[in-house]
Amino acid sequence: MFFPEFDTENSRFERKFDVGDMMLPQVQQQIRIHPAAFSPIFHPRYINNIYLDTGDFEFYHDNVSGRGSRKKARIRWYGDLLGKIEKPVLEFKIREGFLGNKRSFPLKPFTIDKNFSSGYLQTIFEESNIPDWALGVLKQLQPSLVNRYLREYFLSFDGKFRVTTDTELQYYGIGRLNNSFTEKYTTDNVIVELKYDYKNSDLAPDISTRLPFRLTKSSKYVNGIELLHPLV
Repeated sequence: MFFPEFDTENSRFERKFDVGDMMLPQVQQQIRIHPAAFSPIFHPRYINNIYLDTGDFEFYHDNVSGRGSRKKARIRWYGDLLGKIEKPVLEFKIREGFLGNKRSFPLKPFTIDKNFSSGYLQTIFEESNIPDWALGVLKQLQPSLVNRYLREYFLSFDGKFRVTTDTELQYYGIGRLNNSFTEKYTTDNVIVELKYDYKNSDLAPDISTRLPFRLTKSSKYVNGIELLHPLV
């Protein structure tokens, strides 16, 4: 399956943290008192994703096996989960360890309702302005999972580091045919991520060690697949 070559110089680190038993207000208080002077940016917003994978869940297995090079494909949008999706974005992520590249392409608006299906989605891809290599990849993929969460954003005073908190996590099973979302799971976890460009990696240890959370390799996609497809 063809993906663009990994570009280290233009890549970004994404480090996830386990916050233990801390509640969201406690987590955000720890972020705010960090010496890097993190402060909120944007408004909190709901993020929705349709993940795509092969029929035998190749992307999932690459992740859980600890493979250094991993791929991910998803459609992302903000706001309501169902109905007319005005600004969906197709994203391809390539990861080498904790480093990641992302290629994004806007999609034609589409609707998620009882008629949503894998075939309908392929039509949307074909009618959008997507390069040939991406269309070739998409023909080998199908919807595998939907998730949704509320994200809040914090930026360091120097603008070099961003921290996000994700709450209200919801996972939905999604079928290939006209059955919309088939199952739903919710969790009360708080997920913290630290994100920074490769060029700032030398400054990162001082930032991460001052966050009172434990580094983890947790993946929302992996967690969702294991909730919805425990025998995969």
